[in-house]
Amino acid sequence: MAYFRKDIGYGIVFPLMDEGTFTQSFTLKDKVKTNILNVLLTEKGERLYMPNFGCGLKNLLFDNDIDVQQLKEIIIEQLARHVPEVSVQEVLTEQIEHTLRVTLTYIVPREGIDALEININAANPEGGLNLSDAVTIA
Repeated sequence: MAYFRKDIGYGIVFPLMDEGTFTQSFTLKDKVKTNILNVLLTEKGERLYMPNFGCGLKNLLFDNDIDVQQLKEIIIEQLARHVPEVSVQEVLTEQIEHTLRVTLTYIVPREGIDALEININAANPEGGLNLSDAVTIA
């Protein structure tokens, strides 16, 4: 059983830089949220020596017809493999004009239920995600 001390950072959280410094995660809930975001936002082949890591959500943004069921299966499979400490309860996907929205509800052991909503917008100047859109909703 993992024991988390509240005075020791266990990783970094998104956004990666805050006024020139990294923000540390001090809770299991923050660590899991960061790990989930990492899996969802990483494109397949982007991570060295792990060519099948990631969901590739940004690549799906410009697809005219997203197979919602296949996307849900990819998300569930990737999270089961790379973030096994969570139990995915629900995955909702929606494409509205130039925005792909993914809402994920999951359970973190000893922390309870949590949810995350990610909006990837093609109108963003960088052509992708504005990390301020990745918010916890529960």
